[in-house]
Amino acid sequence: MYLLGFDIGSSSVKVCLIEASSGKVVASDFSPKKEMKIIANQPGWAEQNPSDWWINLKLAHQSVMGNADVKPEDIKGIGITWQMHGLIMVDKDQNVLRPSIIWCDSRAVPYGEKAFKEIGEEKCLSHLLNSPGNFTASKLAWVKENEPELFDKIDKIMLPGDYIAMKLSGEIGITVEGLSEGIFWDFKNHCISEDVISYYGIPKIFFPEIVPTFGIQAVVSAAAAEELGLKEGTPISYRAGDQPNNALSLNVFNPGEIASTAGTSGVVYGVLDQLDYDKLSRVNTFAHVNHSEEQMRLGVLLCINGTGILNSWLKHNFATSLSSYGDMNELASLSPIGSKGLSIIPFGNGAERVLENRDTGCSIHGINFNIHSKGDVLRAAQEAIVFSYEYGMNIMRDMGMNINVIRAGNANMFLSSIFRQSLASVSNATIELFDTDGAVGAARAAGMGIGFYADSREAFSSLEKLAVIEPEHEKREQYLEAYSSWQKHLRDIL
Repeated sequence: MYLLGFDIGSSSVKVCLIEASSGKVVASDFSPKKEMKIIANQPGWAEQNPSDWWINLKLAHQSVMGNADVKPEDIKGIGITWQMHGLIMVDKDQNVLRPSIIWCDSRAVPYGEKAFKEIGEEKCLSHLLNSPGNFTASKLAWVKENEPELFDKIDKIMLPGDYIAMKLSGEIGITVEGLSEGIFWDFKNHCISEDVISYYGIPKIFFPEIVPTFGIQAVVSAAAAEELGLKEGTPISYRAGDQPNNALSLNVFNPGEIASTAGTSGVVYGVLDQLDYDKLSRVNTFAHVNHSEEQMRLGVLLCINGTGILNSWLKHNFATSLSSYGDMNELASLSPIGSKGLSIIPFGNGAERVLENRDTGCSIHGINFNIHSKGDVLRAAQEAIVFSYEYGMNIMRDMGMNINVIRAGNANMFLSSIFRQSLASVSNATIELFDTDGAVGAARAAGMGIGFYADSREAFSSLEKLAVIEPEHEKREQYLEAYSSWQKHLRDIL
């Protein structure tokens, strides 16, 4: 018996097949091999064509099925995870009306800020746990005002994972977790927010049926079965946004547990069991995968847009003579803690929530042509990402969260010894690295959704811990001195 996980990212789509009893990965692949195109027709815009997600899902799925040599009828559940906050709109025939406005698009910031004031800051925070900000609801408000002819054609709105489920099943649904990440969910009244949809003028009929995060949400249609080589009727039994799902992938379900990722964007995600929020909405609170009206489980999310994308930009534009990220890390390791006084403000990927939706851009400070080299710049970039994490984690600490252990997958920036050691030392937290990723987590969760696993403990019993990184206490003052210098440059910009 096997379980399938689909991870719809903004860089690529990953597909993973696991053997249910052992939890072991049978095959996995991703597509495209180069980063997926992001359309940016104006500064601050970021769009993708949902059809590209489906095309690349099929390519990665075809590879996985070819390598696994598994019969379609032996796949008993499908889990889906996705890049959060994207807006997809379809007409009554399920035709996509425009490219998806994705997570890092900042055009809706003014709409969210205005709504925050006019709905009422206290009301937004106490009911939505966030400002409407630059999230899906505000993106839809932008469409209503700027593309009214498209708005009038909308039958249903959805998030990226809901689109994939629609392509698989022909049915449209949405979860409470998905509604909360779009800032459509009222946590006090346990329903779609009347305040938000009334203020923005969003018809309630735009929302699909609410389906459970775990459970039989829909089944694979005959058309999709033929297109993908799956069995008709295979259950879609789990879906969640990438950060709640990443926490799930690391077996983070309970209050006080912390997960992190460092891909294109960077995230620290902790679980709470009571309604709480940052009054400035610099970190955001959403429904976690196991949240319910009876058992409150909320995910507090710190998101740094300018994370791995900074490292990627340096690789493609600055360190072009180096063949890999490993080579970059090796060169950066020759630079000392603090990068000889060089600081980088890494926020070059649009407006940053942690900075109250300011878009400061990326900047380099303190460069000295006589002492600084390529390795110093590369190290400063990694330290800058770490420092932005610490800046945001201090907000989470002010909310009462204890950050003593950070769980992460052994991927992306966490592959860098500089990044993970700097993060451990600056935050004074132990980092635990695990052999998992979002697609693997979604596949395991699909097993929970069909009832194959009794609970999360059973589903993640085979999760393998690869390494533990402790803070370098004897060098912590050096890290904190570099962080203090970085903070000063940030304050000067703000």
